[in-house]
Amino acid sequence: MNFSKYRVKPGSKVDLKDWDPGDKGASPGDKEEDEKRLAELAGRIDELQELLYAEAKRGILVVLQGMDTSGKDGAIRHVFREVDPLGVRAVRFKTPSEDELAHDFLWRVHPHAPAKGELVIFNRSHYEDVLVVRVHKLIDEPECKRRYDAINAFERLLVDNNTAILKFYLHISKDEQRKRLQERLDDPKKQWKFNINDLAERKLWSDYMKAYTDALAATSTEWAPWYIVPSNSKMNRNLFISSVLLETLDGLKMRYPKLKQKLDGIVVE
Repeated sequence: MNFSKYRVKPGSKVDLKDWDPGDKGASPGDKEEDEKRLAELAGRIDELQELLYAEAKRGILVVLQGMDTSGKDGAIRHVFREVDPLGVRAVRFKTPSEDELAHDFLWRVHPHAPAKGELVIFNRSHYEDVLVVRVHKLIDEPECKRRYDAINAFERLLVDNNTAILKFYLHISKDEQRKRLQERLDDPKKQWKFNINDLAERKLWSDYMKAYTDALAATSTEWAPWYIVPSNSKMNRNLFISSVLLETLDGLKMRYPKLKQKLDGIVVE
């Protein structure tokens, strides 16, 4: 499958109404076939993640953004289910602390960037500071634009230091979010995930779509592009992210490090 058509071209305008959240282009088979494919992708990602760690020359940053219930947690569980925890970190960014608010908005993010050999997943990210704060009018338009520029420069810095960045916007419909929120309410095992504030945020859906639209257009760059992932189907979401990640890892042409000592003739007794 050609995933480039889901990549936001740098400098292009974005209208999320043009992108179908119900698209299943990444999961054309039946459930059994898709599960088999996802398992194959997970196994291959595991192999290349081990190579990434062993080579220790570059890092991978995966950014997951989306509305509540879009599947950030689920994507992490399924896409990275086979990887060795050694060399992989998932970081969740919540409401900034007082200490974090006392610094520039990227101050809390940079320490979590991948070291060489690491694969790091941001569950929400520095983009919260041009999304939530904008919707709630905590920053004005000029400040928002300044932050877009700062984000692009920050990500360029990471890329220049051998970090590959993959940014995924998990695109769901408002109706799909309603169904998923109701499922959380109806299932005692999922009620712990429900936050009454989710309903207040849901009322701001149009404002969030505008904020996402502008952020995607302003920060999809050649060095750190955004992918709009149709996510009404959880399987499509997982296969999409897995496929793009594997394609990226494969493209790095990594090699195991050269041995520092000769091992010929050594026998372990």
